[in-house]
Amino acid sequence: MQSKTSALDSPLKKQLAEEIAGLKKEKNAVIMAHYYQRDEIKEIADFIGDSLALARKAAETDADVIVMCGVHFMGETAKILCPDRTVLIPDPAAGCSLADSCDPVEFEKFVKQHPDHTVISYVNTSAAVKALTDIVVTSGNARKIVESLPEEEKIIFGPDHNLGEYINSVTGRSMLLWNGACHVHDRFSLQGIADLKKKHPGAKVLVHPECRRPLQIIADKVGSTAALLDFARKDEAKEYIVVTESGILFDMQRECPEKTFIPAPAEDSECQCNECDYMKMITLEKLRDCLRDGKPEIVVDPEIAKKAIKPIERMLALS
Repeated sequence: MQSKTSALDSPLKKQLAEEIAGLKKEKNAVIMAHYYQRDEIKEIADFIGDSLALARKAAETDADVIVMCGVHFMGETAKILCPDRTVLIPDPAAGCSLADSCDPVEFEKFVKQHPDHTVISYVNTSAAVKALTDIVVTSGNARKIVESLPEEEKIIFGPDHNLGEYINSVTGRSMLLWNGACHVHDRFSLQGIADLKKKHPGAKVLVHPECRRPLQIIADKVGSTAALLDFARKDEAKEYIVVTESGILFDMQRECPEKTFIPAPAEDSECQCNECDYMKMITLEKLRDCLRDGKPEIVVDPEIAKKAIKPIERMLALS
């Protein structure tokens, strides 16, 4: 992957970036972007991070308006942490396949079937699921939080089955897992990665724990998006096969311009990439319109928010 000087590579994008900068100042707004966002969104964002970092930043900001360039659950998390702030999302249809795999009604039935279990939910869930949860975790802190609990404690972990299986494997726990998955991380091709290794024998394989177990086993590093970026920054190798959403390659290349980052392919894919369609729904135009019009706004039911904030705050305290 070749390094780019700027993702604002057209007069239109530059104009939109200028309009956004003016609106941001006028509204006292902060723009937060997930690593999987379009490159041009990240270039103008005030803060870029993974789910944990975005949650922490939302809790700390003194801006009147938070614009969450991510998916819907991230906006909900920011609103729960900052109920007195306006939280906007440029496209409310930017959802999450993993969050969608955990219906709150069905999850509540599952929890009630196991009343003696502590409920740990991945941050990639709706506010309604968080309200049924004892502790929220991210891929970056899940292991630490699980290990902070007594070994004999019974745990429900949801919704990502692959992440839960990984945490079980590295902690020796036997958590009860909900059978959910991310449509991006669950479809990486093991054969495609093996083929890339033949072409690039010196490349290290970086794998997100939302990927299936066989991919975790062949990895040189398993970790959250932020952890994979940090590993690439500090490691001495020159080539990496990156097995997570390909938006992170922009950040890896920007921070490590002397290294080569190769996106891992998805199964049944004609291109050498694997992108989250939801993350890519947010554009500069939508971001400009969102700031200008003050909508779409994230709204969370106060009763749900009251319950959901407790497991989020517990996560932040344990992190």
